[in-house]
Amino acid sequence: PGNTKVAKATAVPPGPPVYLDLVYIPNHSNSKNVDVEFFKRVRSSYYVVSGNDSAAEEPSRAVLDSLLEGKAQWESNMQVTLIPTHDSEVMREWYQETHEKQQDLNIMVLASSSTVVMQDESFPACKIEL
Repeated sequence: PGNTKVAKATAVPPGPPVYLDLVYIPNHSNSKNVDVEFFKRVRSSYYVVSGNDSAAEEPSRAVLDSLLEGKAQWESNMQVTLIPTHDSEVMREWYQETHEKQQDLNIMVLASSSTVVMQDESFPACKIEL
């Protein structure tokens, strides 16, 4: 009725993991929507990390750290490739500060030196074969 309040769920409920080939981390890799539980449950060979707005904290350092923490809890050490869509200060700092842990967890961060030109715009790109 009118006075009933519905509690909003903030965490992904526990359950079995889901295995995918390619996952786009939702909402520009914002920590309000992606946490350790996401990476414990959504296991992928490739994660696309979007976000190029440092004022909005995108991509979020907390999300990148959650990937490390979640991946550390997987039973297998399958290789994971992280594909950033933009070069950002957050991504560079995270990469440098956590490089050893990334190696231990078999996580590779893909940097693209290729450029695609379309009409009046050029942007970095990479090719993924599944």
